[in-house]
Amino acid sequence: MATASSCYTAPLHTGISSKHQTTLPPSTSYLTCFTRRSPISLRSVPRPVVIAAASNAVEVEKPAVSKNPSKILPFRVGHGFDLHRLEPGYPLIIGGINIPHERGCEAHSDGDVLLHCVVDAILGALGLPDIGQIFPDSDPKWKGAASSVFIKEAVRLMHEAGYELGNLDATLILQRPKLSPHKEAIRDNLSLLLGADPSVVNLKAKTHEKVDSLGENRSIAAHTVVLLMKK
Repeated sequence: MATASSCYTAPLHTGISSKHQTTLPPSTSYLTCFTRRSPISLRSVPRPVVIAAASNAVEVEKPAVSKNPSKILPFRVGHGFDLHRLEPGYPLIIGGINIPHERGCEAHSDGDVLLHCVVDAILGALGLPDIGQIFPDSDPKWKGAASSVFIKEAVRLMHEAGYELGNLDATLILQRPKLSPHKEAIRDNLSLLLGADPSVVNLKAKTHEKVDSLGENRSIAAHTVVLLMKK
């Protein structure tokens, strides 16, 4: 039987009100194609893109992103990574805890490398834009903002999509200071921000064996993996 293909393009609708509409490149559209094998064999599979927008440093407007991920799954896995340069004159804040040190993270917000990568891990699991798109460092409203604002928004989006945290595993990489005296406080505060039992939140700290900027105490990095479970 002969087959025929047909394609058309359509403008991309983000679902964001005109007040918060993000300007997209002229080429942004989606392509819908189908192959016809018989008069009743017709299938169209558009792939919408969800874009989020921020509101203010205290609360992010709820219409910013779609209510659900594009596909409902029994579980979702996300990975987050962040790195910040360490400079004198800045506080070193990790997981919302102020760590005594002669250097801190130079950043637009408070530079909390752990909370930033946790946010990215949750957003990634949900299939949403990353933290830099939702809370851009070009926006002055986020100047010096506490990263707890970002993580609370990520948790809201997670619950709104119908998921809860299964477990979280994070690794901090820095040469100094030693985090052993602070790990429990960091983990407890992170668990509180996530609304999760501390037993499902794991935190590890590694040095970089004095190699490159991390090992030379010029930067700090973090990796996070999260498992989200359908409620």
